Formats: sequence, C-alpha cells, structure tokens
Amino acid sequence: MRDVLPEIMRWWRSGLRFGLATVVSTFSSAPRPPGAAMAVRGDEVVGSVSGGCVEGAVFELASEVEAPVLQRYGVSDDDAFAVGLTCGGIIDILIEPISIETYPEMGEIYRSVQRHEPVAVATVIDGPGVIGARRVIWPERSSGTLGVDRLDDAVDDDAKGMLAQGLTGVRHYGGHGERRLDELSVFVQSFAPPPRMLVFGAIDFAAAVARIGKFLGYHVTVCDARPVFATPKRFPDADEVVVRWPHDYLATQTVDERTVICVLTHDPKFDVPLLEVALKTDAGYIGAMGSRRTHDDRLDRLREAGVQEEQLERLRSPIGLDLGARTPEETAVSIAAELIQLRWGGTGRPLTDTEGRIHGES
Repeated sequence: MRDVLPEIMRWWRSGLRFGLATVVSTFSSAPRPPGAAMAVRGDEVVGSVSGGCVEGAVFELASEVEAPVLQRYGVSDDDAFAVGLTCGGIIDILIEPISIETYPEMGEIYRSVQRHEPVAVATVIDGPGVIGARRVIWPERSSGTLGVDRLDDAVDDDAKGMLAQGLTGVRHYGGHGERRLDELSVFVQSFAPPPRMLVFGAIDFAAAVARIGKFLGYHVTVCDARPVFATPKRFPDADEVVVRWPHDYLATQTVDERTVICVLTHDPKFDVPLLEVALKTDAGYIGAMGSRRTHDDRLDRLREAGVQEEQLERLRSPIGLDLGARTPEETAVSIAAELIQLRWGGTGRPLTDTEGRIHGES
C-alpha cells in the first residue's frame, strides 16, 4: 500500500472514484504479503496483489466494484489455474470502491505516512457488522467506527500493539468486540515508520549496504567520525550522513527491535566502544565486519571492557551469510540475505535442497 499511495492520492484529491484491492491474508505459497495493494481506475493500474498471478481477475472485479467485498483466490488447484494462481497458494483480497466520500480519512493517513508518523487502518472484512467499516488509529487518538464501541476499543488496543511491532494482519473478535470469539474478522494495516538501519564506517562497503538497505525499505543512516569520508556525495542512497564518533551518536538514538546496526569499520578504536553501546540496546540485528581473527580480537577487547557473554552472543560476526561474497556489492547482498533469513526464519539453504512449502507461517 505504501508504494501505491502517491498515485492513488492524486486520484483521491482529484475527486475520482477508483477500486482498491488489498491482500488481507495469505496461505501456503502466496506471492505477496498482507498489505500488498493494487488500485484500478479505468485502464490505469498501479501496484500488485500477486506478482501477476491473479491480476487480471482482480482488475475486472476492482473495475466494477460497488461495495466492499472479500474475494478468495486459489481455493483449489483447478481454481488457481482458472484465475492464474499457479503457485498453489491462497490469498484473500478485500476489494472496495474508494473516493473522498467513501474514504475521507485518506488524506490524513497519507500525511502521517509522509511524516513517518505511525498510523493503522482497521477494516471489517468478514462476519457480522458492516463489511468495509473502517477505523483509523494513531498512538494518541482514533477516527471512525467499526460499528460497536466495545469492538472499537478492542481493535484500538490491538492496533496500537501491532503498530509498535510494525505488524499487519487479521484479528478476530466476537460481534461486539469479545476477544475470545472469532465471529468477526478485522484487517489491521500498520503504517509504521520505516525501520532504521544504522551503518557505521564511511567505506565503500557502507555505500553498498546503504543502497541495499534503502531498497529493502530501511531508513538508512551512515555515521563516521571522519568528515572527509562521511559526506552525502559519497553516500547518495543514505537518508542521512552523520559526522560524529559512532558510540556517541548511537547513545543518543532511539533503537528498537526493528533496528539494524551494521558495524563496518573493523577498527578497534571505533568498534569496541560502539559495540559496547550497541549490545545494550534492543536492536534486532547487530553485525560487525571483519575476519575471524579480527572478530576473536574484538571479542577479547569487549570482554575486557566488561561486556557479558549473553550480550556477546547477540553479535553476528563475521557479518552476513556465507555466499562467497568478495566485492562491496556482493557483501551487501550477503548482509541483506542474513537480515531476510532472520526476519522470516529461513534456512539459508538453496530451495532446490529443501522440501515442503516455500513460505513458512508469517
């Protein structure tokens, strides 16, 4: 959805009516995750809900939709081939007509996304109540209603928790918001601020890591104490370039479980004080570049500095997966591969050598 927002906002502001299709849940080897979206207006299409598999069928329905509808694709192999879902997965897609009248909150949602302010959109997709009823939730306030005050309150609590974790998905309730029932399904789409990637060390490897980090959707910061190297010109893909001692800078930053820290300096005078700070944070990933000899020396120095063993176990070094990488670009790919593996629980093995479903439970 984040990718198609600029274009559909142009339509919305112009007073145009269009169809919006959003993936709300997936099963087995579905090609796109919940939150993926496609908008249709006349012959114009932006976004994708399946990477091409069912786009034609969704296009037809979105072109003529008059009221919100939940549509399932790929119920069986025969049905999958009929609509083009050849991967064998199953996807549920909410298709709804959008205009200023039907979605008055869209402008405010867009402004929040542009300002990197967290906001979630909760929509009734199945069960009793009004399909398509919508509520917008910010950390400090909410707008709209799903039909019942008790349901609004329950969804507000859940949506705020999902926002904090950057999660998008379906939650189930009773018809009046009862938490232990599953009569009614609500799709909660989180527009959390992009996770941060903090890259320390203004070297050529850092430029490649910043580029792939930006590609993966991170807000990328490159930091180095040397002003001659830490310049925006050398790191055009970074959102910001900071000239400051790395450990001093990190100590002033908000770091959460979605934050990625990449230490690429492999210089003890930078690495050790920086990692002392990093290993005390809640960062979801802390990786450091260097040979195994460098890593062993780094561990000894950190132990001497008082870092505990359970903290050292969080350090991923040498950084990245074993892909045989040599160049900065290849090394960046190996780091990105490790981030993806840790996020989704992959094995890191060639898919040819594995069995069963390709995508595990998300």
